[in-house]
Amino acid sequence: MHIKYILFAFFLPLTSAGQELFSFTEPASNMAAKSLGFRINNRLLLENNGNSYHLNPEVMFGVSRKIMIHADLFFGTRPRELTNLNKEFDFDGGSIYLKYRVYSQDEVHSHFRIAAYARLSSSNAYIKQPAIDLHGNNTGYESGLIATKLINKVALSASVSFLHATDNGTKKFGYGNSRNAIDYTLSVGKLMLPKEYTDYKQTNLNIMIEMLGQYNTGVRQSFLDIAPSIQFIILSKMRVDLGYRFPLTQSLFRTDKSSFLLRLEYNIFNVFK
Repeated sequence: MHIKYILFAFFLPLTSAGQELFSFTEPASNMAAKSLGFRINNRLLLENNGNSYHLNPEVMFGVSRKIMIHADLFFGTRPRELTNLNKEFDFDGGSIYLKYRVYSQDEVHSHFRIAAYARLSSSNAYIKQPAIDLHGNNTGYESGLIATKLINKVALSASVSFLHATDNGTKKFGYGNSRNAIDYTLSVGKLMLPKEYTDYKQTNLNIMIEMLGQYNTGVRQSFLDIAPSIQFIILSKMRVDLGYRFPLTQSLFRTDKSSFLLRLEYNIFNVFK
């Protein structure tokens, strides 16, 4: 068999499920086993006292069909001290993310999967809001469940998780009993192009819309955001995401009004034997 048909047969499952790779959330499916991925996440936050930039480099390991691990670092432009609100770009911390697929039902043109996940984050940033964010703002942990359904070119995914925030080292969590929260998400993605696969080198175009919410159990306040995005999968191993996130409703205080996301990703398959 010609080598290009062998490669096409190998990459087809990855490209055909491209719309399951959401921009703001993780699906229940894992990356390919024995693979290695690199991400550069860029976020521009539109805040009440001026914009800020956050850089989040990330390494991903496909340990097996059921287990994947992410390790990432946090850099950002933010106030460093309560007495000095001038923003400086600096290292904030990092996190470890583990996802384990607990259930899978695979059919010819669809599948349904459930995964459990956990995140442990450390941050030295000045804590400026009661809303909990384990992607650079807060030290703490998160655990939850994700369910994802893929039908032909459409993917639906939902998650729920529990978050707990602690002090950021010597920087105290100064918002009383608002250390605990429930996060919930709902994501819909659709593969738009190509209309028909003929080669694994074809570029995928995916569009998606996601809803991301948080309910703080201590102060009983919440927010609900919506985040449309567009995604390109190139040569079945490179990925570019462009997204915009903004609030629909908000009673839980946050310093940012909305944010832009630019994600660059590169995957290497069959790295580990």
